[in-house]
Amino acid sequence: MEKENRHFVYMLKCKDGTLYTGYTNDIRKRVRMHEQGKGAKYTKGRGPFKLV
Repeated sequence: MEKENRHFVYMLKCKDGTLYTGYTNDIRKRVRMHEQGKGAKYTKGRGPFKLV
């Protein structure tokens, strides 16, 4: 399977103990976006995150 066609469901544990689930084809880039406050409304201000 080509890399461009691979997608991932991922889960982040936020610093407040809540979990966020997302979907992406580039997990490293997406987690980086969350860390920068640009990933999703829910995760904004809830970092740092742990990929679980």
